[in-house]
Amino acid sequence: MDLSTWVLVIISLILLVYAIFRDKSLAIQGVKLAGSTIWNNLALLLASFLIAGLVQVLIPKEMIARWLGNQAGIKGIFIGCVAGGLIPGSPYAVFPIAGGLYQAGAGLGAMVGFISAWSLWSVSRLPVEIALISPKAAFTRYAITFIFPPIAGLAAHAFSKIIR
Repeated sequence: MDLSTWVLVIISLILLVYAIFRDKSLAIQGVKLAGSTIWNNLALLLASFLIAGLVQVLIPKEMIARWLGNQAGIKGIFIGCVAGGLIPGSPYAVFPIAGGLYQAGAGLGAMVGFISAWSLWSVSRLPVEIALISPKAAFTRYAITFIFPPIAGLAAHAFSKIIR
């Protein structure tokens, strides 16, 4: 386990012990809610981890490196941004896919662009945003945030060259 996993395990155990000492029923309720969350998201998690694993073995690493790797440069960053803006899903689905691409050879800049675009541009959320807020607000937000994923990707790409 890596450091971040250990930190989360320790925090969760501290909170569990605190809940038990405070009121045993709180601890039981918290564990039940955690189990419910796992159960409700299990299919999504399994599917996204399966996709992440299959991406790594089905798409040749050379292709991922050519299209999204550091040597792809600005093109790779823009491809990552477009892919991120088009891919639907929650963080549970998107982050394992991004992690799989990164482990298969995608560059840091492309992955930062991918995640930033998914967060800011997600085309799958656009109809809901238009319907629930307004077309003007939705398109204004998209216009204002349009430049940020490529800038974030370019900055990450430059940063990755410095910290090799």
